[in-house]
Amino acid sequence: MNSNSSSKRRFQFKKIAKSAIKDVFMEYETPKLVVINNPKYATLLRIIQIIILIYSVLYLLIYEKGYQKEDTAPISAVTLKVKGIGYAYTPDNQTIIIDGADYIIPPSENNAIFIMTNFIRTDQIRTKCAEATKIKGAVCKSDSDCSNKPFTPTMNGRWTGRCLLSPETNVLNRIKNNTKTPTGLCEYAGWCPPEDDQTSTMIVQEVRNFTIFMKNFIEFPTFEVKHKNMVDELTKPCIFHPKTNKDCPIFTIDHIINEAEKNLSEHSLMLHYGCVIRMKVDWDCNLDRKIKLCKPEYSFARLDIPFYENPFSPGFNFRYATSWKQNQTYVRALTKAYGLRLIIAITGKAGKFDFITLTLNIGSLVGIFGLATFICDIAILHLSKKAHTYRKHIFDTVQLSARPDTILELAKRHMRRASRFPVPPSTIAEESSAETPDDILTSPEQAVTMDPDNAMNSDQ
Repeated sequence: MNSNSSSKRRFQFKKIAKSAIKDVFMEYETPKLVVINNPKYATLLRIIQIIILIYSVLYLLIYEKGYQKEDTAPISAVTLKVKGIGYAYTPDNQTIIIDGADYIIPPSENNAIFIMTNFIRTDQIRTKCAEATKIKGAVCKSDSDCSNKPFTPTMNGRWTGRCLLSPETNVLNRIKNNTKTPTGLCEYAGWCPPEDDQTSTMIVQEVRNFTIFMKNFIEFPTFEVKHKNMVDELTKPCIFHPKTNKDCPIFTIDHIINEAEKNLSEHSLMLHYGCVIRMKVDWDCNLDRKIKLCKPEYSFARLDIPFYENPFSPGFNFRYATSWKQNQTYVRALTKAYGLRLIIAITGKAGKFDFITLTLNIGSLVGIFGLATFICDIAILHLSKKAHTYRKHIFDTVQLSARPDTILELAKRHMRRASRFPVPPSTIAEESSAETPDDILTSPEQAVTMDPDNAMNSDQ
């Protein structure tokens, strides 16, 4: 009897496996389609489909070039040349000529350049002299006012503890003032005299007429394409103009300032106290056409805070010094430079037709196209007056009977089998102990034949 039941289980397993293989390889399934004759919802469906079709084809495929493979990580390099001659008036009403070697500091930078438009130059020697009057606590009446003072970053050197009631007026030519005064200035050891940025500023004239020649080289490694911003038919000399001469890569400082800052009252302050300007070069190349037709777009924007907002630290400036030794004395020329710092930003992308990209985008558009049916299904099933009727036709309800997986049902089945096929009690016990609910695999037809009571109950 045990061999009989095991062979029966093997037969049932083979039958189930054969049926599963047949379902996978021999049958083709399609979703259920329900045709609803309703002009209102049919019109809504077509309108949504037309909108999606126009959006998909005109915008995504054509305007956004969905048929192209893109490279958005170009490799670029920029070189800048500034030309122009300026001049400045010194505090003693002398005129000094300033060229590119003077106002370009440092001579070369990566993707940036600084143009000095205003400066303060102080000739100094290393010695001892009176502190600047603007330093807090520098005014004194006796040496006790200058001694035991903590060092602060605003000091021009180390204080010696002496109060100079008759300070030297000029350290370089050794002219002294012997008149005693009730108050004086504390003495410090360092570079003398201290810098005076209130009266000795020198503004560089003709800065607006300076020109910047920008050479930009770019490469799109995905497509192995190299290009530059200089056209072959470029005529020299030329000046960039956004309408009449937009292929010329030579810009005037006046054009850059006007584009970066629209507030005219800020222009003079930008030249006097300095500022930071971003020069952006944007490439958008369609490699399905000739590479010579790809030309960059230039834009300018101010990055620092405008002066009318009263920022904490307005403008842009820094100090640098040139030092040497003369007659056993250390001498230097300290310069505080204000000016325009130009930051160059290069962005770009290139696209070329690619069949795989086109098929992937078309597949995505097909999925978007199904959005029209989804919207109409929501309207029909939830907003329509006949939603209950439509739901009956669209959805089918299937109720499956439960498997006999309880011990009581298992015992009833063995009792019915024993009444039809009498067997020794020991055999029934062995079968009941060997079989479990998970081992019993019966088809619906066998269940009806073997358990007529359940079939009658289900019919009722």
